[in-house]
Amino acid sequence: MVTPPARKAGVRHLKEGCCYSERRACAVVGISRTAVRYIPRPRLGEEELRESVRELARRNKRYGYRRIAACLRREGYRVNTKRVHRIWKAEGLGLPRKRPKRRRYGPRGEVIRRAEHKDHVWSYDFVEDRTERGGKLRMLTILDEYTRESLSIQVEKSMPSGKVIEALRWLFHTRGIPEYLRSDNGPEFIAKGIQQWLAHTGCRTLYIKPGSPWENPYIESFIAKFRDECLNREVFRNGCEAQIVVEAWRKEYNECRPHSALGYLTPTEFARVAVSSGRATPSLRLQQSSKETILSL
Repeated sequence: MVTPPARKAGVRHLKEGCCYSERRACAVVGISRTAVRYIPRPRLGEEELRESVRELARRNKRYGYRRIAACLRREGYRVNTKRVHRIWKAEGLGLPRKRPKRRRYGPRGEVIRRAEHKDHVWSYDFVEDRTERGGKLRMLTILDEYTRESLSIQVEKSMPSGKVIEALRWLFHTRGIPEYLRSDNGPEFIAKGIQQWLAHTGCRTLYIKPGSPWENPYIESFIAKFRDECLNREVFRNGCEAQIVVEAWRKEYNECRPHSALGYLTPTEFARVAVSSGRATPSLRLQQSSKETILSL
């Protein structure tokens, strides 16, 4: 289907290049003369909105137009996603196309013991990166599966089970003990020391099947965002610098970044609303009705 701007361009070409009259050119292209003569009037505040879109896209280079629209509404703009998309395309701000995912066949993997409330199920896993001189960085990420809050990201050169216990001990002391802790079968997670310590605290473990990362989807999705929006954009001189940068990103993720699975609330906002509303399970209606509540807080 030919778009109206393309049809207007066709009328101009016939008039200027082929010496057609306006009436005849419009009849050939299939557009009314009124539409050709119409001059759009700029909307009030359009340039300010465009500047805000450009600034948000510059600060958050991995955000798409839907997340940018959510950020604008959080800043007080009364704007829908379609309008932001038109500006996004006009400014040439499209993200590079992602590599298409391979299709999966057969039944989907089940997530055992889905989280039903805050601190019901946590999950943790490791991410690896390198310093600018090739030094190894090992990062332990811990996530609340219900609120999607990033609870901790610890950066070390190496992280045996003893350091994993230290990270968990601090979280258990400051936030409370979850009912379940989900992980893969990495040597740090199945070590006898950590299993005995978790059993002593009363936290039960959920181990996924070997080679089945789809059974631990929340932490896998978080790690993909973490790598795309932080690790792939930064070059670390050492582990101390990495810890500072990563912690700043973690706080932004929890407090500023709208999460599409939470109705474009941030994890911190969703946790506050879910606890105050007394809901046991997340629902789209709760997420949508909470947007106005959050913006008024």
